[in-house]
Amino acid sequence: MRIALQRRHGETRITIGTSGYSYRDWVGPVYPPGTPPDRFLELYAQRFSFVELNFSYYRMPQPETLQSMVDRTPAEFRFAIKAHRSLTHTGGKPEREPIHRYHAGVAPLRQAGRLAAVLLQFPYSFQYEIANRRTLAELCEALGELPLFVEFRNEEWNRDSVYRELRRRGVGWVVPDLPGLRGLPPRTAVVTAETAYLRLHGRNYANWWDGDSRSRYQYSYAESELTELVPLIETMAEQSREVLVAFNNHADGRAAVDAERFGAILAARPRRPKA
Repeated sequence: MRIALQRRHGETRITIGTSGYSYRDWVGPVYPPGTPPDRFLELYAQRFSFVELNFSYYRMPQPETLQSMVDRTPAEFRFAIKAHRSLTHTGGKPEREPIHRYHAGVAPLRQAGRLAAVLLQFPYSFQYEIANRRTLAELCEALGELPLFVEFRNEEWNRDSVYRELRRRGVGWVVPDLPGLRGLPPRTAVVTAETAYLRLHGRNYANWWDGDSRSRYQYSYAESELTELVPLIETMAEQSREVLVAFNNHADGRAAVDAERFGAILAARPRRPKA
């Protein structure tokens, strides 16, 4: 799903999708009843032009797997892909071997021109400390050939010095939409690369800290909450050539439903005149 927003110096593309597509509980809400898993990607690509791949956090991406995804999707379909947890959740100096394996794994996406983003998602425990800043700098060096984006789950990283350094390196900042809980980063229209990135995780206050990978994201955005996000998108669009928007409230197909609802809201807004 793509929508164009006018900005002062041209047009910004808004590309909307979801975080993941291969969920069995999407059969019914998103995919027709009886759909086998090997058809999920094909059907997803008929509705969206962008997806985040999450499996690569749990296991290293294999070239043949990603080549198969390229072969089964239209030429304009693009992928964001998470960095493996050995790169973002172990701390310390990044090891050469997993860096090499990750580069090799995502190579088919790069070669096909389908790689929209590599997502370095750090946990809340990754605080703004000297050792962690060094780890981040080393990761940016080691993965610098890739279109890198960083998502922090700790508000300590929301500071001008971090924004400046990411801009200097050409690394994108991910704006997360999260429950308004103490310590979590605010929803601020920060853009540090030519592409902006918004990830919507839902606002499930009750389950955020104690829930699992499913219950934490059991959330449906209200129409008013989606409408409130439009000024944020417009501000990000003024600073970028494209805004990637990924809904991660995946339980029971909510992400796909909300992504399409948000696309309809953006498409229906009054058009700004060209400068």
